[in-house]
Parts: sequence; C-alpha cells; structure tokens
Amino acid sequence: MKTGSNLLNAVSAVALSAGIIVAGAGAVTLAGVTVAEAAVVNRIEVRGNSRVDASTVRGNLTISTGSRFDNNDIDESVKRLFATGLFSDVRISVSGSTLIVAVDENQIINQVVFNGNKKLKDAALKQVVQSRQLGAYNDAILEADVQSIRDAYSAIGRSDAVVTTRLVPVDGGRVNLAFEINEGDRTKISAINFVGNQAFGDGRLADVITTKRSGMLSFLSRKDVYDENKLRADEELLRRFYYNRGYADFRVISSFAELDESSNEYVVSITVEEGERYVFGDVSIESTVPGIDSDSLRGLIETRSGSVYSAKDVEDTILAISDRVATQGYPFAQITPRGDRDFNNRTISVVYLVDEGTRAYVERIEIRGNTRTRDYVIRREFDLSEGDAFNQVLVRRAKKRLEDLKFFSSVEISTQPGSQPDRVVLIVDVKDQATGEFGVGGGYSNNDGFTATVDITERNFLGRGQFIRGSVGGGEDSREYSLSFTEPYFLGYRLAAGFDIFKTTDSSYTGFEEEKQGINLRIGAPITEELYFSTAFKYTQTKYNDFTATSVISNPERAVINRTVANGGHDTAALSYTLSYSTLDDSALPREGISARLTQEYAGFGADSDYIKSTAKVNYFHMLSEAGDVIGQVSAGAGHVMSTGSTNLDVFDHLFLGQETIRGFDTRGIGPRVFNGGTDVGAAGGTTYFNGTVEASAPMPLVSRDLGLRFNVFADAATLYGNDIAAADFGGQTLVGNNMDWRASVGVGITWASPFGPLRVYYAEPVVKESYDDLKKFGFGASTRF
Repeated sequence: MKTGSNLLNAVSAVALSAGIIVAGAGAVTLAGVTVAEAAVVNRIEVRGNSRVDASTVRGNLTISTGSRFDNNDIDESVKRLFATGLFSDVRISVSGSTLIVAVDENQIINQVVFNGNKKLKDAALKQVVQSRQLGAYNDAILEADVQSIRDAYSAIGRSDAVVTTRLVPVDGGRVNLAFEINEGDRTKISAINFVGNQAFGDGRLADVITTKRSGMLSFLSRKDVYDENKLRADEELLRRFYYNRGYADFRVISSFAELDESSNEYVVSITVEEGERYVFGDVSIESTVPGIDSDSLRGLIETRSGSVYSAKDVEDTILAISDRVATQGYPFAQITPRGDRDFNNRTISVVYLVDEGTRAYVERIEIRGNTRTRDYVIRREFDLSEGDAFNQVLVRRAKKRLEDLKFFSSVEISTQPGSQPDRVVLIVDVKDQATGEFGVGGGYSNNDGFTATVDITERNFLGRGQFIRGSVGGGEDSREYSLSFTEPYFLGYRLAAGFDIFKTTDSSYTGFEEEKQGINLRIGAPITEELYFSTAFKYTQTKYNDFTATSVISNPERAVINRTVANGGHDTAALSYTLSYSTLDDSALPREGISARLTQEYAGFGADSDYIKSTAKVNYFHMLSEAGDVIGQVSAGAGHVMSTGSTNLDVFDHLFLGQETIRGFDTRGIGPRVFNGGTDVGAAGGTTYFNGTVEASAPMPLVSRDLGLRFNVFADAATLYGNDIAAADFGGQTLVGNNMDWRASVGVGITWASPFGPLRVYYAEPVVKESYDDLKKFGFGASTRF
C-alpha cells in the first residue's frame, strides 16, 4: 500500500514554504504544517475522480472541514482510501485553507476469463479468486488471486501449475482480465517410507494414514495428493494408532516430503520412535467434589488392570464419568487422568481426578469450511449450545459424531476466548467430501442364471444429512424396485424416521407371476452411544398375475395361492422392533469390536398373516496379527417364527436361507423343499434356523498393499428346519428336508478397497449338503462413492 508516510516524517522535520507542493506516486506533501502544528481547512476538494463520487472520497477521510488535523490524520486517510480498492494512487496536500485530495482511479474489470484450464472448471476457479467482473482492478488482489489458483491446483496434485495474467484495455477505462494457466503434470507420491518402526510394518502404518502412494487408479481417489496439512493430520492418526495399542511413549520425530523435480514426484518420509509397550497398572478414582462418591463411579471405568494400555479406553472412561457427574448437578466438573509410569514393569497406573473445574460458558459455535453441508446438520451433533456450560468431553463426543457421519474428510474443533473471561467460542472446521454411492452387485445360479442389482445412494441429500437410496435389480425371471428415505433428526429430535417402498415380480413359477409391493415405516433413536433402538410397521400385498384355472401349478404355495386368488391376494401387516449394539472401530473395515442385532416382529392386525418372528445375529472382530494386519471374524445367528393364529403358518411367512447367510448355496437354497414325484417344485421354508461363520482376512500377498486388495478365507454353516405348512396344502406332493440337517461350505474371496468403493468376489464350495439343495458357488458385488 502506498501511503507517503516517509515523506510525512520529512515534513515534520522541515517547515515548507507556504504554497510549495511536492507530489509523487502515493506521496503526501502538507505545505506549511508540521507534526507539532494542527491545521484547519475550510474546504475539501477532490480531484482526478471520474467514476467514484467525491462524497465517497470525503467519507473515507478522517479529516473534516472546520476541525483540526495533523500528519497522523493524513496518513490514516490515505490508508482508508487505498483500502477501498478503488484507487491506484492517492495524494493529499493543502493549499491555503483547502485540503486537496488527488486520486488516480483503479481501472474497472470488464470481464474475468480463465485460459488453459481443463482439470479445474471456470466455476471452481471463480470461487477462489477475489477479482470480479465490474469490480476495481487491484495489483495486490491480483497477486493474491494468482497464488489462490496455484493453491487450488496443488490441492488436486498439480503443484507445478504456472499462472500468469494478461490485461486487455477496452473502452471506458475498463480492462479484460485473463488468467493464463499451464496446468502441468500431476505431482505424484512415488514412495512413503517409515523409519524407526519395529512393532508394525510399513504396510500396516500406510493403512493408518490418509496420504497414499500413487498407483494405477490414484487419479480416481486423489489420495496420492501431497498436502502438508494432511501430513500433519497423518501424524495425529499415527499417534492415536500407537497410543491405543500400548505405546504411550510413541512420538513422531519428523515427517517431510522431498520433490524430485525431474520426475515431478514426492517421496514422503516419516520417522517415528515407538518406545515400550505398556499395560494398565492400578486404576482408581479420586473425587474432590462434595456429594460425588468415588466408589459409585468405579463401574464406569473402561480401563482394566493388566490390559494393554489404550488412550481410547481412557477417553471413554472420562466421557462416562463426566456424563454421570453432570447428571448429578456438576456440569463444570473436570475429569483429569493422572498417569504414573513404571518403566521397569512397563505399567501405567491411572488415577481419575474429579474436580469441580472452572466455570465457563459457550458464547458461540462458529462453523467454517462446509461448502455443502448445512450448518444445522453440524450443530445438532453437539450436546451443548450457546449459553450452556462448556464441557471438553462433550466437545470430543461431538467431534466423534461428526467424523462418524462420513460427510467430511476432516473435522477439527478448537476454542478461542470469548468476549468475557468466562466465555468460550467453539470453532468447528470441516471439509466436505463425496457422500454418494453407486452400487452394482450380482451373481449366477443354475436356476435363475445371472442376476444383477444397481443402486444409487446419497447419505447427505442436499446437504441436509438425509439418506436416500434407489435400487433396481433382477434376473431372467425376476424384477426388484425399491426406494428408501431417512430423516436422521425427525422433528428436531435425535429420531431417525423414514420409509421404504418396494415392489418385486417373479415369473419363475409355473402358470402365474407373483407380484409383491409394500411400504415400511420406521423410526429409531440411540439409547447410548453404542446401543440403538428402532421400531417399524410394514405392510405387504401379494398378488398373482396371469393366473387361470387351467394353469398347472406344482409348488408348495399352490393351495395357498388358490385361496388368496379367491380373496383378492395375500396381505401382511407387521410391527417390529430392533435392538442394535456396536463397538466396532471402523464400520468400513472392522478390526476390533462387536456388533449385535436382535429383531422381533409381530404380524396380525386383521391381515392374512398371524405370526411372531424373532431373529438375532452377533459379529465379533479381532486382530489376529497386528504386524500382518490379519483380521479374524466369528459370526453367529438364529431365528424362529411361529403362528399366533388358529391355523398353520402360510408358506409366505416361513424363513428362507441362502447365499446371504451361507455362501455356496442359492437364495432359498437350503431347508425343506417340496417334490412332485421326482421333480423339485420349490422351497417350502422353515420355522427355525441357526448359522455361523468363521472368517479371516489379510492383505493380498505378493501385491502392493497400496492397491487395497485383501484375501479372505471362510467357512459357513447353517441349518433350516421345522416347516409348518398344513398337510392339506401340499395336495399329494412330498415335503423333504424337514429336519435339523446342517449344511456347510468353505471358500475364498477377494475384497478390493477400490476407488469405486469396496468390491467383493468369492467362490464357495459346499462340503456338507443335500442332493436337493440349490447351489450358487460364485458371487460378487461392488459399491462406489460419487
């Protein structure tokens, strides 16, 4: 900025003769006035302005007619005029009792254009520059715009992009501004090297950080773009990883990237010091808050003596104690863990100190960086708002909730002092990421041939945090359509309400086509951070098309179909509830934790079906080898359905099992079946099932782990039995397999964490089966973000 302050200092030392004016670019000459003297002007004259009104110039002066002023007022006035961005030069002088303000106006930008840009569109670049059409041209702003464009290209891996500018004068004192861009080549990451790690291999640590090495498909994910801020965040991810696995002394010595200009590739080096591995020693609680008994809080401790030290367990304990103390009337209570290391025994004893804490209130929650997600979607994840007691534990909980939404690539929450000593301002910095998915799945069976499913999912619809999914699928004789919608904060409460609409047709039956359609209304809410409750009401209508009295129908549903055709169809109205529990460390690729689900469903309400159905499933994940990143999984499930009416269960209401439960078998592939003579005419279903799975996965051997390929081996087992169809409904046909015969399969698979999303392919070989089972040995599926 040109202010002329140097010349003003000279003016203060030398008294100039009255009427002599020295003017230059940005210089100020005040005739006959020194710093020690204050002048008074009776008139302010503006010169050189053509587009800017003189009143605008006078309005930015700190000098007014009839008032005294000095050199400081001159200096401040010049600064203000330059700050408007309207002028390229400002000169202030005094002639007699007149203050003369001479200005050179900046040119007006007629048009802003971008040339040479392909990877970043004009709309994206216009968002990062300050120069605007019909705005004033300014050298300082133009320089900042050039750097902003370069930064935008660096963010997509083109650090060597070159940006120049060109001005083309047009009539009326205007100019066209052109940004000339040479995008250059993508700047890749050729290697990520770890130094000092002994407990975990380079491949395992590379999985932890978000910066990835460049590969064949890196241009789709853009995870190989070097960014210094992302590398700092990766340091924190490594700390969390080690701290949660006993390495309390872990630290990152250094992390940096070197650019090889000849190949335009970075080499990232991260040097670490792991330290020793610790276990928990003695764990206790001490309270200085009157009315808070330490013994009453012991049941909340997640850290156990003898267990491997974990910072997460310490944080969970702090959170649990903080919640309990707050409910007892101490919202400002502060829980501080005090650790005592025993270096000889490699133990860490922890004492949780409960103090009343400093009184502080949340003055404001400021959201920054969200370009798509609405502010209220972020705010509602906080259990505190403006005016509430500040609680660091609740802030950490909100951060975790925001991260779990998967709406953002990064979430950072910091604090700033408020307007009063007891006020705190929360600053929430987020960065939106893609939340859409395009999925495709399919398989092949001997009966149905190839089947395929395509679905589109958006988890943050219109930035409102709403979930919507549409799906279309089918095979040679079947079609499936569905639409789902969920509002996670129904009526402003933490209630997830939504609906599912669906329709299926199946023409594989002899002599008719089955058509099912219905709607499912549901609502759910968290009970705790790990336990979730939901309830739903589902109505399904079944119809039969192209059905005639002469049709040859040979399947277990024959008598039921004849009955429902006469009644206009078969309807089911069911009310259900579900309890879900999860401690998984990662929903995408769980390595540790448990997930469990219990569902009960009652059907009746005057519809054709009367039953009560119960199903349960539990999954347990555990790291078998940290160094090799080998993950073990054990799953078990069970289900039972029984009639609550005066008649047997309809065939529609039975349980059916297949590839979704036991790989190697087709949908409805196991369990009781009906035969007409020696001909298999269809699955009849059962009333009871049990199933189990043992599985292990590891990075694909002999392949770079950067590709995201994992190899799976598994064994599935299941049984389905107890058919309850009335004997008269079989019409002389034979029911087989109505006993507790187990089936089992073993197989291998490959999971690819591709830029398109997780893709899975498996081959399963049934090792225990019945001759009449329907097999499906090969299956695949994929989904992708967009």
